[in-house]
Amino acid sequence: MTAIEDRPEATGKVGDWTLRKEDARLITGQTRWTDNITLPGMLHAAVLRSPMAHARINRIDTSQALEQPGVVAAFTGADLADDYGALPCAWPVTADMVNPAHMALAVEEVKYVGDAVAVVVARTSYQAADALEFVDIEYEPLDPVVDMLAAVEDGATKVHADTDSNVSFLWPFEAGDVDAAFDGAHTVVSRRFINQRLVPAAIEPRSVVVDPASASGEVTVYSATQVPHILRLMLALTLSIPEQKVRVIAPDVGGGFGSKLNVYAEEVAMTAIARKLGKPVKWTASRSEDIQATIHGRDQIQDISIAADADGRIRGLKVDLLADMGAYLQLVTPGVPILGAFMFPSIYKMDAYHFACRGVFTTKTPTDAYRGAGRPEATFAIERIIDELAAELGMEPMELRKRNWIAHEEFPFDTIAGLTYDSGNYEAATAKAMELFGYDELREEQRQRRESGDPVQLGIGISTFTEMCGLAPSRVLGSLSYGAGGWEAATVRMLPTGKVEVVTGTSPHGQGHVTAWSQIAADTLGVPFDDVDVLHGDTKIAPMGLDTYGSRSLVVGGIALKRACDKVVQKAKVFAAHMLEASEDDLEFADGAYSVKGDPEKSTTIQDIALAVFAGHDYPEGVELDLTANMVFDPENFSFPHGTHLAAMEVDTETGRVTIRKYVCVDDIGNVVNPMIVEGQVHGGLAQGIAQAMWEGVEFDDAGNLLTGTFIDYTLPSAADMPPFITDRTTTPATSNDLGVKGVGEAGTIASTPAIVNGAIDAVRHLGVNELPMPLVPRTVWNALQAAKGEG
Repeated sequence: MTAIEDRPEATGKVGDWTLRKEDARLITGQTRWTDNITLPGMLHAAVLRSPMAHARINRIDTSQALEQPGVVAAFTGADLADDYGALPCAWPVTADMVNPAHMALAVEEVKYVGDAVAVVVARTSYQAADALEFVDIEYEPLDPVVDMLAAVEDGATKVHADTDSNVSFLWPFEAGDVDAAFDGAHTVVSRRFINQRLVPAAIEPRSVVVDPASASGEVTVYSATQVPHILRLMLALTLSIPEQKVRVIAPDVGGGFGSKLNVYAEEVAMTAIARKLGKPVKWTASRSEDIQATIHGRDQIQDISIAADADGRIRGLKVDLLADMGAYLQLVTPGVPILGAFMFPSIYKMDAYHFACRGVFTTKTPTDAYRGAGRPEATFAIERIIDELAAELGMEPMELRKRNWIAHEEFPFDTIAGLTYDSGNYEAATAKAMELFGYDELREEQRQRRESGDPVQLGIGISTFTEMCGLAPSRVLGSLSYGAGGWEAATVRMLPTGKVEVVTGTSPHGQGHVTAWSQIAADTLGVPFDDVDVLHGDTKIAPMGLDTYGSRSLVVGGIALKRACDKVVQKAKVFAAHMLEASEDDLEFADGAYSVKGDPEKSTTIQDIALAVFAGHDYPEGVELDLTANMVFDPENFSFPHGTHLAAMEVDTETGRVTIRKYVCVDDIGNVVNPMIVEGQVHGGLAQGIAQAMWEGVEFDDAGNLLTGTFIDYTLPSAADMPPFITDRTTTPATSNDLGVKGVGEAGTIASTPAIVNGAIDAVRHLGVNELPMPLVPRTVWNALQAAKGEG
């Protein structure tokens, strides 16, 4: 549910609760998923994957597979080794980062269960899948490396034999006098938190169709990707194809959550195979393949210490991370925990900060960006340690936060982590959240339940957070050794009939860009909402862009669009002045019309001007007959949404069952383009963050076998498992962009996990429990309660 009850009639303008343009086509099945694409002569591929976490490949024989019905070809890693280079990692976080070559098909060794070792191509997908059973392969088992702590010990088995150790990099950061802050503190609290490994689990598995044009050397790649522009560049480099010969199309994409922000082995291998065979080739992952071989998220061991004075003022923070890279570095794998480095201090003022991260190789599926990418991990750790500090000091957890956060009058504020927060009002968001939550009443109920010895105890979980989003500016990314910029591109075209085409470099996969971009264009140009069409996701149609991830689409791509529209308005003004026989300085523009100041009857619309420009019969000398504008926008700062999330949690002390009694969140995301889309993003984000806290978690056995390889074993909640959410907003506009927007796509996920866990621990802390590992399944909670009694 929502606390926003007054929804004005939609006009399609910025700020309106406007229904999404995309939805009619989606809900009636008129979609074009990658797996729906069928091309003349198309073949189907299936991938053989390693059943072992670590093994040497002694022999592969595909001869029997080639004899099976419908089979056209079969390839091993050795067969394709000369057709492509190693998969790209675009974020070398340190100069000495170890980055072993990651080939699309393993050649000598497999490094994780699911590592691709061979591809069979047949006339149907069923024939290709059946023929995999006839690939004869001999493995020589090697010792797996599953546990991060064991992986960094001296003498540990190495995932990559030609490296010095399993550590890929050490990335340190320090500000202020850390030793002085801790030595002079009244209280120091230290904890180890585990951010477990997760499956992103987009509703649409990964899929790719490659269509080669042998005569011209061109290749068209359809892929369920978040990053068509980045994929195009990386395919060109990895396969040594001239970039202008590569076209990437992201059709309808059924979710990504960061998992499709990558260049995958299958995209490279299928491109190489299609070019070899001279025919289109399709590969689509099964659900179990997707869980095995699509990147996983999170997986950090977080050692965190906080120092404070007797009155609760925070003096210093120390964070030491072990971050599981998995077997290889994917596109931005090493950069994910580094993004989190800037967010551990969160909304709090302090004198000193130490951060160090070691990226560790294991024989597990590679990790990479998953909704929030480093920032949920950081928020979880800082919000958990704040609660632990409050308990140590005997302070109410919200009061401790209030004593340490940045006050609204202190913005802009330079943080200890080196960021400049441009705007915010933590006090306002928290006050509204506490009112909606009934904070004092629930605290009183908690007291009564404790006194009565109720077997179902009540706890209140708090998460006050901020995040850096809008992945940019380019210069900052460059200073962090990221391999690309953070700019975004947009083109706006006024057509002769007065309709508008918007071309955007962002590539949506469920976010509602077509609707929101139409609102921005309609509002800025003064044309009807339905007169705007938005084109995206095709590198021939939208040749410039850096795509969609990191809550960057609106705060970077949306601003590029706004500025391109402003350029069109200015271009049209020249023609309007000529048509109205007036000076440009005497014209006013409002609601799509130019009028002469003091003579409003003398006017013309921007849509009428579009037809006049097309006709070209009468126009000013020396002016180009064109109402098209391009814009590339590179922001000067990140954006910093924030909010307060509160969770009332009930814990059955007899069974360990944890339930959500009430959940309230108040987010400040700056100005809002479409409240309905915002609500959807918040609800989806909450579901994923709550799921990490309560249900989800990837598990491996000691041999590196994936124990949670299906949705029977990996608990993915449905809408029926979610509580009703009470959501609301405060508005503190961003000062770093024209629209005052901040981003919302990851906020719910970032904030909700610690709120849930803090609430569950708050319910049973008086029973001697101060840590509950995620997910909060009944067995885990019950065991913690028994251990606190001395019975575990």
